[in-house]
Amino acid sequence: MYTKGRRRTQVTLGTRTQDGRELTVEEYGDPDGTPVILLHGTPGGRFGVVPEDVLTARPRTRFISYDRPGYGGSDRQPGRRVADAARDVRDVADALDLGSFSVLGLFGGAPHALACAALLPSRVRRAAALACPAPPDARDLSWFDGMADSAVEEFTLALTDPLAYADRLAARAADIRRDPAQRLVALRDGLTDSDRRILAAPAIGEQLLRGYREALRDTSYGWLDDTLALLSNWGFDPATVTRPVLLWHGAGDTLSPVGHFKWLAHHVPRARPVLDQDAGHFGALEALPAVLDWLAPSAR
Repeated sequence: MYTKGRRRTQVTLGTRTQDGRELTVEEYGDPDGTPVILLHGTPGGRFGVVPEDVLTARPRTRFISYDRPGYGGSDRQPGRRVADAARDVRDVADALDLGSFSVLGLFGGAPHALACAALLPSRVRRAAALACPAPPDARDLSWFDGMADSAVEEFTLALTDPLAYADRLAARAADIRRDPAQRLVALRDGLTDSDRRILAAPAIGEQLLRGYREALRDTSYGWLDDTLALLSNWGFDPATVTRPVLLWHGAGDTLSPVGHFKWLAHHVPRARPVLDQDAGHFGALEALPAVLDWLAPSAR
């Protein structure tokens, strides 16, 4: 179903996926522009991936985002892996009659962007993975080194007692539905000063709050399934990526520590590593204009 407005087209996919799930997709910008598929963070959804001013500054780009399974208006896919995102992105692209396209993944969406680059080599032109964690089974990487204590505690609970972790996320999602702003307060724990500055900006805060409100409007299943997928075998090897990939990372990131970036930069072929010495995790939001210029250079 297509609902078109002046600058946005919303597309709801019914039985477009191989297993009959519905995905909710949001389209922005020029319908004839250079297509870039956006893959949101964890938790997150189709809203709030790219700030409004960045979108409007690229009038010749066609931005497409969708709720991963279990978020917002998209049906859940229990037990999904990171690699499964490639099939969903392919189905979204087919529904919109896209041939080739670029993909951009932020935070928890970044591994899903790598999955698309690895598993859809004939469709993906370029991929960008911002503040990307490394696979949990990455050799020669101490996965938790440099990570904020709160994040270590969260991931450890998810690994050791997923039922208790599911209950915790359900309660947290209910709290966010009542008061989304408290999520921003909780995020500040363990972050750098630069990250706190970014989160304090009204435009960024409103963007993130809009995303949380929609993503967690009904359940916390998307958040749970995202986390378990990121902490499990991804279903593909980053070393099999053959498309050009821009890896952006903040050296002060305490949620995806810099060791993850260094591992990916070493193992992803054709990677273009960019390490910002002055940035933390949310510095990725400020890096978006330059990243998009690389992804879609002809769309400026």
